[in-house]
Amino acid sequence: MELFIYLFAALFSVLNPIGTVPIFVGLTQDDSKKERSRISLWTAINVFIILIVSFFIGQYVLVFFGISIDALRIAGGIIIVSSGFSLLSGEFSKKRGITKQAESDAQGRNDIALTPLAIPMLAGPGSISLLIAFYQEHHSTSEIIISSLAILAIAIAIFIILKSAHYLAKILGASGIVAISRIVGFIVIAIGIQYIVSAIINIIKTNLL
Repeated sequence: MELFIYLFAALFSVLNPIGTVPIFVGLTQDDSKKERSRISLWTAINVFIILIVSFFIGQYVLVFFGISIDALRIAGGIIIVSSGFSLLSGEFSKKRGITKQAESDAQGRNDIALTPLAIPMLAGPGSISLLIAFYQEHHSTSEIIISSLAILAIAIAIFIILKSAHYLAKILGASGIVAISRIVGFIVIAIGIQYIVSAIINIIKTNLL
């Protein structure tokens, strides 16, 4: 249960579906309620597929390119910290490539569930590197099952949040969403720093031995 909660909380912080609410509202403002539900569902499904593939296949990508797990932790930690700072500064969407031009282009397309919502807005390099590193430390059968359930739970949470996005935007308001995003940003920075520190400590221990 602790493993489930840890991975769920880490992914929720890095993905930050609450911070995606304003973007989702903007991209779907002219859509019907049924269409919004469909987009929410497919966004969640796409995120689940991206995360689960990263979790299971990521290790082979590391082997193929000769990247050590500690190098991945440091790189992933830097990306996660950068995402955290962009959340604190209110430039999260810009960091994820959601500019006014990108938003306008997305509104002109029929399906936005894969891009820009699933990628890069939700599932980005930070979450992918987090999962790859997590698999290296938790790869027993029971841990894999629990981790997969945590990823599924995140996808369900994303679906619920996006499906309720227009209501959340009204209830929380712009200031409420900003406040939540900045709290989440602080947590994201802490997660990123922890990954970097853990990698550095492991490198030092390995060299000393």
